[in-house]
Amino acid sequence: MAWARRILRVNLTEGTCKHEPLNMEWAMKYLGQRGLATKYLAEEIDPKVDPLSPDNKMIMATGPLTGTAASTAGRYSVITKGALTGAIACSNSGGFFGNEMKNAGYDMIIFEGRSPKPVYLMVQDDDARLMDASGYWGKSVWDTEEGIKAAHGDPQIRVASVGVSAEKGVLFACVVNDMHRAAGRSGVGTVMASKNLKAVAIRGTKGVNVDDYPAFAKAVTDGKAVLAENAVTGQGLPAFGTQVLMNVINEMGALPTRNHTSVQFEGAKDISAEAMAEPRRSDGKPNLVRNAACFGCTIACGRISTIDRTHFTVAERPQYHGASGGLEYEAAWALGAATGVNDLDALTFANFICNEQGFDPISFGATVGAAMEMYETGVLTKEQTGGLELNWGNAKALTDLAELTGRGEGFGAEIGLGSKRLCAKYGKPELSMSVKGQEFPAYDSRGIQGMGLTYATSNRGACHLRSYTVSSEVLGIPEKTDPLVTEGKAGLVRAFQDATAAVDSSGLCIFTTFAWTLEDIAPQVNAACEGDWSAEKLLEAGERTWNLERQFNIDAGFSGADDTLPSRLLKDAAKVGPAEGKVNGLDQMLPEYYEIRGWTADGVPSNETLSRLQL
Repeated sequence: MAWARRILRVNLTEGTCKHEPLNMEWAMKYLGQRGLATKYLAEEIDPKVDPLSPDNKMIMATGPLTGTAASTAGRYSVITKGALTGAIACSNSGGFFGNEMKNAGYDMIIFEGRSPKPVYLMVQDDDARLMDASGYWGKSVWDTEEGIKAAHGDPQIRVASVGVSAEKGVLFACVVNDMHRAAGRSGVGTVMASKNLKAVAIRGTKGVNVDDYPAFAKAVTDGKAVLAENAVTGQGLPAFGTQVLMNVINEMGALPTRNHTSVQFEGAKDISAEAMAEPRRSDGKPNLVRNAACFGCTIACGRISTIDRTHFTVAERPQYHGASGGLEYEAAWALGAATGVNDLDALTFANFICNEQGFDPISFGATVGAAMEMYETGVLTKEQTGGLELNWGNAKALTDLAELTGRGEGFGAEIGLGSKRLCAKYGKPELSMSVKGQEFPAYDSRGIQGMGLTYATSNRGACHLRSYTVSSEVLGIPEKTDPLVTEGKAGLVRAFQDATAAVDSSGLCIFTTFAWTLEDIAPQVNAACEGDWSAEKLLEAGERTWNLERQFNIDAGFSGADDTLPSRLLKDAAKVGPAEGKVNGLDQMLPEYYEIRGWTADGVPSNETLSRLQL
């Protein structure tokens, strides 16, 4: 129960769609979504495959709780070998697409091969067909979604698609569903476009059954009460969204600024949640229109925003005169503090373009920040940037680059390489603030030590959503730890990594864990699914998933040498704030981390660990 017990396998080369049963033996070990799809991927492809070759596969996967009455149970993930990193990629998205896929009766859809022409997959419960997408190729995510719904005469169809950026090979392109929700990182959209797959459209009406409905209903009700009563999930996130963190992280001296040359941004207040809610001087209206929720979510952290119609960015862009997905914290940081831009309307406009053309605002903004540093130091010239003046804080340059990157044109095509390749091209690899080729999110690890170990060891490259130690080091959840010390952080990171892998595999949103522990989630999984799903078994499934991802990366050519940080974070001390004088103490944390993971001194899972986890 809860699992649909069915996979749709789409061979794009042959143009076929076939149903097959879910491997329940694997499901009992990996649960679903992130874990289970990673198992399928690892079994079916060579980890050394070129991410953009037809031999790479892409999997859209739901969890057993996706589509149920559990709070936030609308998640799905895209799993593949990442175009940006060459590492295992699992990018999680909300909205309503995951629920629709599960209600159509599928735990996952596996795409293999490459279509000889642009296509989209149309799924209506048991009926799955590949359709001609030639008319949508070259169109934005927004136009594609609206066009497919109109073509089929059903506004309830849910669509996940790629934009022009993915078609043009921007290496951090996303898969966007419901207009502004995204499987956002690692270039999963680039992989999708490389297969000539423009979109997946689904209408599902089957419903989702659970194993023990009375027990499930009670566990769900109890869980929702915990979320409602918690200060973060019941008050902070609904009112301010993730942007509630902007001023908090800045004040503690952990807001990466101007490509990590500083840890505090003087313009943070101008692009914060509080600023989004304030009336603008130009028209008296706030940037923030309202909050929004994904399927089944009782938290509603999403933002819907508008831009001042007289602002230079939108004067001739009527499609941006309405309301759309507003700034989340990571995007506001990457587009703002990372580049020195404190123009809220410019950031919102750039974020709209990221949604419209389907590319990751974190990697985009961080790469622009690296380019701006190279411009400021004379490495890049105006001639090389196509006439753009990439000075710190140049809002016009930021928005121009967003449009160019979305179209894969001019210097935007170079930004689309990501910071690792861009900085290497111009002889400054040390200026790429990334791990395994993926750019950092919005936490400077000199001010939050645990995040340094988190970034260095993340299987998909630098990522906060694989081990959000900010929860403990800043917010005191589940217990407060000192952000400026390295002691105890190896165990903390491992605990977060394993628990997060379990949550990602369930179909729930990781934001629930601001209030829930696995002791709150286990009764919901246990009542929904067959088998005994205790908190301990969930944690074991998470650990098994983490080690499987690690094994995939090792087989792909990564090693312990890749578990590191840019020299700036290891050698250049923070100059201001509470972390003044601090570098990240990765060298103190990493050996202990390997040891408690049961890995060798060079970061390879031991035979004993592999045997214990049945890997």
